[in-house]
Amino acid sequence: MAALLLQQFARFPEAGRVKTRLAGALGAEAACTVHEELVAKTARTLLAAALGPVELWLDRRPGDHELLTDLIASGAQGPFMQRGAGLGARMYHALVDGRRRASAVVLVGSDCPGIDAAYLQAAAMAVRSHDVVLGPAEDGGYVLIGLRTPTSALFCGIPWGTDKVLAATLDAAAESGLTVKCLAPRFDIDDEADYRRWRAGG
Repeated sequence: MAALLLQQFARFPEAGRVKTRLAGALGAEAACTVHEELVAKTARTLLAAALGPVELWLDRRPGDHELLTDLIASGAQGPFMQRGAGLGARMYHALVDGRRRASAVVLVGSDCPGIDAAYLQAAAMAVRSHDVVLGPAEDGGYVLIGLRTPTSALFCGIPWGTDKVLAATLDAAAESGLTVKCLAPRFDIDDEADYRRWRAGG
């Protein structure tokens, strides 16, 4: 069993289904290209950090895709299929599944270019001494969650897609008696302003 497993959540790259808020400014094809760039950057960062096996978890698998083939060839395992009704259920299922293969699991999204090796190393250190490690997002969500023991309360009744996600998760952790370590906040790429900030090096 590995000491640490890294899981990456991503949507299958398909124009019109990904980065829909960004597509309003850039167009569906360009927004999909941005999505692919972020997925690739995240996966390569996870692999280069060399903290443990890296798994790629997709929301669906309608067919082959060159990007995904390249990432698997580079060392990412999978793709695994997300399962469950809603984001919370899908994340919980992946974490429980991953916990069978590692003593701790860190799950990250594919929208945060600010996740780097140092950030992942900080998460890996924190999860050794805390029940939960969170990478807060500036919009009120989180870009990373790490656990040694997946707890369903952290994923049930959370208002996903709102600015209350982090606060609700922290409340759930407190009510469950879990210790939490929060890393430094990072920003996601959701809309045109986020995209321009990223390209400007913000």
